Amino acid sequence: MKPATNLAPSPDEHIHGHGLRMTDQRRAVYDALMGKRDHPTAVEVFMRVKTRMPTISLATVYNCLETLTGCGLVKTVNHDREPSRFCPNLKEHAHFFCERCGGVTDVPLRMRRRARDAWEVPGDIVISQHEVSFRGLCPKCARKNPKSKIQNPK
Repeated sequence: MKPATNLAPSPDEHIHGHGLRMTDQRRAVYDALMGKRDHPTAVEVFMRVKTRMPTISLATVYNCLETLTGCGLVKTVNHDREPSRFCPNLKEHAHFFCERCGGVTDVPLRMRRRARDAWEVPGDIVISQHEVSFRGLCPKCARKNPKSKIQNPK
């Protein structure tokens, strides 16, 4: 009998579980997301991958991102009418959008809390996905404008 392990499957195993394989292009896109977790757009991912894989096309990057998202290896982050961004953080978390510089930051949940416990959801609603976001000024932008009316709720 094999001992039970709590290790998550590797990205290769995860994508293989969806009947696909981790191609060189998918690996390069995935590595670009994991290497710098700054919620890049598809074009930003393309620019990063192109330095290591000059023959890759923007269409291929879009296809890889769609596959990685569909397999649950990354999340799509949408903010207003801006281009979609991609997040490799699979833990339950929210996103903070800086209204000045456009940066996106992960906001982790407090220990022993779940996001769905924060709202009174009617019992007959079935939630398949939830997204929580905050808007304001990141620390760097807030230092530039200390008289901002945006406050951090306690």
